[in-house]
Amino acid sequence: MIEHFRHQAYCNLWSNHRLLTACAGLSQEALYAERSSFFPSIHATLNHILIVDAYYIDALEGGTLGLGAFDDELPHATIATLQPAQEALDRRLIALCEGATPAWLAQETVLVRRTHRQHEPIHRVLAHLFVHQTHHRGQVHAMLSATDIAPPQLDEFFMREEAPLRQAEFRTLGIDETQVWRSSDSAH
Repeated sequence: MIEHFRHQAYCNLWSNHRLLTACAGLSQEALYAERSSFFPSIHATLNHILIVDAYYIDALEGGTLGLGAFDDELPHATIATLQPAQEALDRRLIALCEGATPAWLAQETVLVRRTHRQHEPIHRVLAHLFVHQTHHRGQVHAMLSATDIAPPQLDEFFMREEAPLRQAEFRTLGIDETQVWRSSDSAH
C-alpha cells in the first residue's frame, strides 16, 4: 500500500502539472466562464482542488489549519499563482507518502468538521484525497473540451511503455522514472 500511495502522490504532481499547464493557455474569460460542473467554472474547480488538498495535507501533517482552509474559496485569481501553490502542496503530499510506514498509515488523524471532529485512519484519508483530486481534475478536463485548449492526456503515468510521453514533464518537475518507481522495472 505504501508504494501505491507513493505512486499516486507522484501521479498527482504530474497530473496537476499537465492540467494546469494546459489551463495556463486559457484567457481569463475562458478560465472564469460559467460551465456545467460541480463548481461553476474551471477557475473555481481548480481553486477547490487546491483548498481541499491544503485541508487534508495539513491534517495529515498534524497541523491546525482545519476549516481555515475554506476561509477563501477562490484564493488564486490566475493560473500563474495557482500552479506554484498547487505544486507546493503536491510536493508536501509526496513527502508524506515518501515517509509513510505501516504504523503511520494505521494511525488516526483528526479532520475538523463544522459540527464535530472526525477521526479517520490515515490510509483512508489518503485514499479519499487521491479520489477527490482525480474526480475534480476529470471535471476540469471535461470543461476544457468546451474551450480552444485541448484537454491533456492524464492517464499516461503508470505504464512503462508510456514513459516517453511523460518524460518532458518529469524533467520540468525535477523527477525521473527511477525516483518514482524505485525499481529496475522502470528500465524494461
